[in-house]
Amino acid sequence: VQPTRDMSRFTKWPKNVRLQRQRRILYQRLKLPPAINQFTRAVDKNTATEVFKLLNKYKPETKEQKEERLKQAAEAKNSGGAAPQTKKPVFVKCGINHIATLVEQKKATLVCIAHDVDPIELVLWLPALCRKMDVPYCIVKGKARLGTVVHKKTATALAFTGVRKEDEGAMSKLVDNVRSNFNDRGDELGRKWGGGVMGAKSQEKTRQKEKAIAREAAKRMQA
Repeated sequence: VQPTRDMSRFTKWPKNVRLQRQRRILYQRLKLPPAINQFTRAVDKNTATEVFKLLNKYKPETKEQKEERLKQAAEAKNSGGAAPQTKKPVFVKCGINHIATLVEQKKATLVCIAHDVDPIELVLWLPALCRKMDVPYCIVKGKARLGTVVHKKTATALAFTGVRKEDEGAMSKLVDNVRSNFNDRGDELGRKWGGGVMGAKSQEKTRQKEKAIAREAAKRMQA
């Protein structure tokens, strides 16, 4: 009886999985310009936890909740009373065009961008725009996690336009942290190229070549 072997190497994976893996390898092999390489540097785990804790507090209402709210308002109006006057709710904003407008108008207080947007060109310009308009931004992992906040599969970016009084302290701490890690390091991030990491076989061949050259040089020195 043959022992059980790990056959995952020989498995025919679905096309989307193959593409994801090939893209990841290409990002390692090819030289990445700084504009793309900055998306490999997401916030650390602790900051990400704080960001998502705050994002989840300001989830927009679902379709059902909106329907219920409008229904209650209509019923109140039909029964002769005035529609209930409520304060404008504070939610996170989604949609790349909407966020771009908020940043240009300096209404956004914090922008969270996903690190794995495909195609990357959708958000490539957003960090530069945030730095130019002096709006704090951070890069977080990943688009699916941002999507769950706004009841969608994925979201390229989310933006805060304000928070309630009880969260102002947490927000200002977060903004200071994000500014020091992203906005204030714009020049450094704009110079750092990425990629250029070869596979294990290529690295081994390069090491063998270097050893052979070193041996040749040592023989010449002895001769």
